Amino acid sequence: MKPRRTLTLASSVAGAAVVALDGTVLGVARPTLQRDLHASFAEVQWTSTAYLIAVAGLLVFSGRLGDRYGHHRTFAIGMLGFGVTSAGIGLAPGVGWVIGLRAVQGVFGALLQPATLGILRTAYPPDRLRMPIAIRTSTIGLAAAAGPVLGGALVAGPGWRAAFYLNVVPTLAFGTLALTARLHAPTPHSPNSRPSQPTPPLNLPGALLLALTLAALVQALVALSDGGPAPMGTAGLPVAVAVAVAAGALFLRHERRTTSPLIPTDVIHAPGIRPALGVLVAASAALNGTVFVAAFLLQDTLGFTAFRTALLSLPLAAAMILAAPGCALLLRRVGTRRTTVAATIVLGAGILLLSRASGTLALCTAFALLGAGFGTVMVAITHVVVRQAPVESAGVAGGLKQTAMNIGPTLGVAVATTLTGLGGGLGPALLVLTGVAGAGAVAGLALPKGFVSAINPGQPGDRPPVPARP
Repeated sequence: MKPRRTLTLASSVAGAAVVALDGTVLGVARPTLQRDLHASFAEVQWTSTAYLIAVAGLLVFSGRLGDRYGHHRTFAIGMLGFGVTSAGIGLAPGVGWVIGLRAVQGVFGALLQPATLGILRTAYPPDRLRMPIAIRTSTIGLAAAAGPVLGGALVAGPGWRAAFYLNVVPTLAFGTLALTARLHAPTPHSPNSRPSQPTPPLNLPGALLLALTLAALVQALVALSDGGPAPMGTAGLPVAVAVAVAAGALFLRHERRTTSPLIPTDVIHAPGIRPALGVLVAASAALNGTVFVAAFLLQDTLGFTAFRTALLSLPLAAAMILAAPGCALLLRRVGTRRTTVAATIVLGAGILLLSRASGTLALCTAFALLGAGFGTVMVAITHVVVRQAPVESAGVAGGLKQTAMNIGPTLGVAVATTLTGLGGGLGPALLVLTGVAGAGAVAGLALPKGFVSAINPGQPGDRPPVPARP
């Protein structure tokens, strides 16, 4: 069983790293892509927006598919599709092809992301999830840090197309491996298992309503961040908000009435799930909004070059990588609530320090606090969501967690853009983002204190719990 777990962990880490690396590398490649394809600024923005909308709208439903048909299958399809579409983008003759293929890539990304957590949940007993999740989070931090450097080298050398070819080998290799090797035991609703009761329907109406809600919400936030991109126009923003509100209301009504809700009640009512998602949205919004503002603060206000700005922000990635394994120990010693609340406070302190800092030491310290706080939050909240969800609903839980990770950053950048655009300057924006981090700390107070049998009774498919060390 140990080699199978090692393979599962390697696959989960590879999938998470590919997605993280893809986003950071693309950010560096955009200017060159725009010049080579003679694209407008709005068209280049849509190379990211199309992907983001597709991912955000389909994550929960993709997790449901994994719960039903097996996470190793959705992982394999997601990886293989991600790799094939990456190769297609590298060969695209025009920006329209890039936008279309990025949307398709987002569909496969939505299949992939919940599965990277689902395969961990089904392969590891709950008491042994801390370190695998910490390793996964450290790898995401490393990929995010290496992305701009690697992307810059590829763009300066072979060109922007090489940034997409970078995904092809690992995705095809791990996708093929997932089809040929057994990553984990069959899930309760897998065709290879023998369920004791009929398999519930997929609830396609609920999936469509949720996808429309999230896609419209993300589109509205992106439009707000970009000042209203040309494809939407200024009138499109209220339309997107109205669609999100109406579709969301219909989704909630449908979920209350259906006998097979898209998001099972055992996930919604699992201890700590809802506050955990709230913490993650707040923390990711605070971090990404701050990073957005910091680029203008360091280069426009303080007059630093782009290269020096990148060097000063390196402690963020380094602290995030180091915080992940440290969080695994904190969860065991002081529990979830204290760890998460303390981490969000550290994140807020980093934002506050950044709003007042000007020297190298202070700026590096501020970025280190940001990385340490957010890295700890990532591990703690992922651990809550993955562990507290029943094993047969691990995909839905992973989809909810990844949805929060898509909504939060988009919200944070939208808030930062709106506040700076109102003419108040960068300082007030950072103070508001400090308050957003504080809201995450408040939400963290509703988390369970620790993980004991009374909080998380054994779920179907779980192994007997291992007693905690004294």
